[in-house]
Amino acid sequence: MDSSIFRAYDIRGIYPTELNETNIVTVTNAIYQFFTEKLGKKNLTIALGRDMRLSSPSLNEVVRKTLLNLGITVVDIGLSSTPTVYFSVYHFKYDAGIQISASHNPKQWNGIKFFYRVDNKLIKVSKNTGMDEVKNLALKNEFTFPESEGKLINKEVVKEEVDYAFQLVNPKINKFKVIADTANAMGALYLEEIFKRTNCELIKMNFELDGNMPVHEANPIKFETLKDLQERIKKEKANFGIATDGDGDRIFFIDEKSQIIPSTLISALIAREILTRNKNEKILVDIRYTRNTVKVVKDFGGTPIINMVGHALITETLNKENGAFSGESSGHYFFRETGGAESSVRVIYYLMDVLSKYNKPLSEIITELLSSYESGEFNFKLPENENNQNFLKKISESFKDGTIDWMDGISVDYPDWRFNIRGSNNEPLIRLNLEADKEELMKEKLAKVKEKIISLGAVSD
Repeated sequence: MDSSIFRAYDIRGIYPTELNETNIVTVTNAIYQFFTEKLGKKNLTIALGRDMRLSSPSLNEVVRKTLLNLGITVVDIGLSSTPTVYFSVYHFKYDAGIQISASHNPKQWNGIKFFYRVDNKLIKVSKNTGMDEVKNLALKNEFTFPESEGKLINKEVVKEEVDYAFQLVNPKINKFKVIADTANAMGALYLEEIFKRTNCELIKMNFELDGNMPVHEANPIKFETLKDLQERIKKEKANFGIATDGDGDRIFFIDEKSQIIPSTLISALIAREILTRNKNEKILVDIRYTRNTVKVVKDFGGTPIINMVGHALITETLNKENGAFSGESSGHYFFRETGGAESSVRVIYYLMDVLSKYNKPLSEIITELLSSYESGEFNFKLPENENNQNFLKKISESFKDGTIDWMDGISVDYPDWRFNIRGSNNEPLIRLNLEADKEELMKEKLAKVKEKIISLGAVSD
């Protein structure tokens, strides 16, 4: 087995050379043993979901059969977004969940996201919460489980997921024209369910589930994938647009002017709504960009907590701090009421409620929340034989006059601007994000920091 499939936040590899119907049996056995050790019992109930990839049905079948042979009660929820699997485990109090998906990766990939529930909080298995344990169990492959007969339950969940999110937000929803592009992936399922309950006009782009991903990659953080959606918003004079990723746990919004809204401003919008209803809540803030969200949280009586990058880490910290909400600049949004996991459905309801309540265009609402201008992310390849930590120490020498924080990579704060540089968890790259109080200052400081990175031998990717 190729050990590289065990990644920071999930198991992921190219099908069938790295992940296939044979080695996924070993992986499933390892996950089962890990779950039994963490939960202290063997008679587990596990929710199982899958995405639309061409290899997902056969991999799902093998995982389901393997779990049933272990005596597990398998709740197969079929085609589903990853947030739907999270909701299933949290809401119905199952022991754990497994999703067959490679998220936003290209079509030849597949993988497994897996997690378990303790005290009604979800623990996503990642590099900090047991991924190495699962990897070691799989690589040893010394399992002696007696065959047993499990129980299979087939269940549809998305309707209850949407009902639950609606009850939590209780939104007012005007009649909007909305255009959504789901990239032939899993976001189509919850979007269909949301909008068939409204008077809105939903214009659907690429809603047919298709593992070939024929139109474009299911990765909205690559803004080139949003161009057709932006053009359609202009043409149709829509109120806003929605784009989701491969497994539906990331979501991006585009305003009525076809401008892509930074995820931090969606986070600020949701934080404001939560704090308007319940002051003194803790809100977690992505370390890459902090200023827009932190200002809103403080202005509305909340406590901001700066957090490391990574969806599993954010869920872990949100639960530890009993935080109400966190948003990540990559388009993940997390809530206490889903066990610390993502809920794209709830984000959509918050947005429609705000638009209806304030009766203003989305661009105006977002402008009111803007206090810091963000650069967007820039990637660099390090020189050969250079590691992240040494390189970042060299960077720090040039910015000693700022306030330096080493929580996740290096963050340097000045009174009117700041930046973060951190190593990628998935690629041999460092990533630069910078923000400033004024747009011109942001551009000026961005050029300065990029120049320093390149002077040390890194190459723009």
